[in-house]
Amino acid sequence: MDLVLLLKLLVILLKDLRNKLMGKIVIFTGAGISKESGVDTFRDAKDGLWNNFKIDEVATQEGWAKDRGKVLDFYNARRRELPKVEPNDAHLALSVLEQEYDVTIVTQNVDDLHERAGSTNVLHLHGELTKARSSFGMNNPRLVQTQPVQDIGYNDINLHDEAEEGGQLRPHIVWFGEYPFHVDKAYQAFRNADIVLIIGTSLNIGYTIGFFGEIKKGVPIIYIDPEPNNILDFDYPEISVDYVKKSAVEGVTEIVHNLITQAIGDNKNDK
Repeated sequence: MDLVLLLKLLVILLKDLRNKLMGKIVIFTGAGISKESGVDTFRDAKDGLWNNFKIDEVATQEGWAKDRGKVLDFYNARRRELPKVEPNDAHLALSVLEQEYDVTIVTQNVDDLHERAGSTNVLHLHGELTKARSSFGMNNPRLVQTQPVQDIGYNDINLHDEAEEGGQLRPHIVWFGEYPFHVDKAYQAFRNADIVLIIGTSLNIGYTIGFFGEIKKGVPIIYIDPEPNNILDFDYPEISVDYVKKSAVEGVTEIVHNLITQAIGDNKNDK
């Protein structure tokens, strides 16, 4: 066997072994972490986007059928705002965790701040603003889950912009009534987790609560939010949640520092 190829295979095997030995952290994030970067949230009671736009007009298949231009304009405006905001210290701290842990971020957010901060394993349940897909067959959940997705960056989607098969491009966003992405992967990540962090979410999206029923007994769960929802105490009384009533930036940087310190100490003890 070629020596270079052998060395490449060895590197891959060592990386895979390291990942298996690392503790697995699942991080569940919501709008709160992005709001601290200046991203407009959808559900905020005071200044959420749904206070200024009608959901049925811009976030449903019915709205798309009625006025595609209006829907495209809404998401084009959201997409144009992304380059104006930057990942905050919470996003950056979460990316640092990958130095010592096997990290999976399961996010309800559609922005790209986790990726821009350096996180490499991000599951976007509700799609991504910087991507587009065909509107063909969007009533078929199985087809939608396997459709090619185009990376469009911060560019607009216009009327008559077409996918390869000829269908009108639409935002790669999960609208109301549509099935979310990566749900099976998210469930598996929660099953395998050694530590779970919940950050900046009210836990008000019903199907996501099921993730927490998959967590192994005894796994630490840390919920960082200024006003956390105590629904997990009622739905899953067998699990124990530590509440950190702080902003994402303050709470995450504190917790990540503790986790990194713990991991470094464990590694030293193992040598």
